[in-house]
Amino acid sequence: MGEEGSEGTVHLLCLAASSGVPLFCRSSRGGAPARQQLPFSVIGSLNGVHMFGQNLEVQLTSSRTEDTTVVWKSFHDSITLIVLSSEEGTSELRLERLLQMVFGAMVLLVGLEELTNIRNVERLKKELRATYRLIDSFLGDSELIGDLTQCVDCVVPPEGSLLQEALSGFAEAAGTAFISLVVSGRVVAATESWWRLGMPEAVLLPWLVGSLPPQAARDYPVYLPHGSPKVPHRLLTLTLLPDLELCLLCGPRPPLSQLDAQLLERWWQPLLEPLRGCLPLGPRALPAGFPLHTDILGLLLLHLELKRCLFTVEPSRDKEPSPEHRRRLLRSFYTLVTATHFPPEPGQPEEKAEEAVHRAQVARACYLVLGTEEPGTGWRLVALQLGPRRLLLLLSAQSPTYGLRGLATHTLHALTPLL
Repeated sequence: MGEEGSEGTVHLLCLAASSGVPLFCRSSRGGAPARQQLPFSVIGSLNGVHMFGQNLEVQLTSSRTEDTTVVWKSFHDSITLIVLSSEEGTSELRLERLLQMVFGAMVLLVGLEELTNIRNVERLKKELRATYRLIDSFLGDSELIGDLTQCVDCVVPPEGSLLQEALSGFAEAAGTAFISLVVSGRVVAATESWWRLGMPEAVLLPWLVGSLPPQAARDYPVYLPHGSPKVPHRLLTLTLLPDLELCLLCGPRPPLSQLDAQLLERWWQPLLEPLRGCLPLGPRALPAGFPLHTDILGLLLLHLELKRCLFTVEPSRDKEPSPEHRRRLLRSFYTLVTATHFPPEPGQPEEKAEEAVHRAQVARACYLVLGTEEPGTGWRLVALQLGPRRLLLLLSAQSPTYGLRGLATHTLHALTPLL
C-alpha cells in the first residue's frame, strides 16, 4: 500500500466544458501549495482527449501512466474538472472524491447558476478566486478527513449535554434553527436542523470556517450545493474563543448586529470552562483520559448512516511515525478498504444492484501489515465494520496480528456510545 499525500505533485484544472477555456489551475507539492503551472498545451491535450471520447459516446473517467494518475469529471455539462497526481499510492477513489468536493466548494461560494450558465468567462474567473483558499485546503495535508470519507469531522466534548442545551437555547434566541459549534473545522455540537443538512454542505461549511483566517465575526454569503444551490443563505460566525466558533446558517434575518455581546454573554459566559475544554479537542477528537489501548497510534471511526466521523492520530505521540505520516497511512488504508473490501457506503452512486445482492459475502474485517509480520517490525492497520459503524486503527509494531480483530472489536464497542 502506497502512502497517499507523500512527496509528489497534484494539479487541479477547471475548464468551461463547452469552450475548453481554463477557469483556474491550482497545484500542490508534498501537501503544500505550489506555483508550478501546467503548460497550456498539456491542459489542451487533457481536455481534448476527454472531449474526443464524449463525441464518440465514450466516457473517459481515469487513466494511469507510469508515475501519474489522471481523473476527469464533468458537472452539469458545463464545468470539467481534471486532476493529475504523481503522489505515491494515489487512488482513483481519492481523486474522484476530491473533484466532487472541489465542485461542491465552487457551488458553495459562487452558486450553481453562475457555473451552469456561463455568460462572461472573465467575470466567472474573478468570482472563482473566492474558492481558492478552500480548494487549496483540499489539496494540502489537512488534519481533517471529511473530504475523503464524505462524513462530517466531529469531536466529542467532555460536557456535551451542557453545550447542546445552550446551543438549543441560543438558536431560539437568535431566531435560526441551523447552529453549530466548530473547533478547528470540526463540529463539537449542532442543532438537529444543522445535522439534517445534506452532503456536501454538511462537510463543506465547517471545513470552510476552519480554512478562513481568524475573525471575531463574519457574515458570509453561501449557497448549499444540495439544499439551495441557486439561492444564497448567510453563514454567520462568532468567535467565542480562539479556534472555537459559533456558526449560524440563516436567511435575511437576524442581522449580525442583533447577535451582540450581551446575548453571547447570557448564553455562553456560564459555560466558559466547558468551552475551554473543547480547545484541545481539535486534533485529539476524544475527551482527555478516554481509555485506548497503548498500541493504538491513530483511529478513524465512521458512522455511515449519520455521515459523521472521528479522526485522530494523537495517541502515543512519543512513538513513530509522525502525525503527518499516520494521517497518510490511515487515508490510504481507508481508500483501500472502501474500494476493495467493504461494501459502498449508503447512498454512494457507485453501488450497483448486483453488488447489493452479494453484501452478505463481503468482508467485515481486514488487516494489513506494513513490512514483515515478525513481532516488533512494521505497523499494523486493521478495519472492522459492525452495522453502520466502520473502525480503522493504526497500531504499533508490537501489536500481534492474531489479536488485531479482538483489539478492534473491543475498541469499537468502547467508542460506540460516542458516535
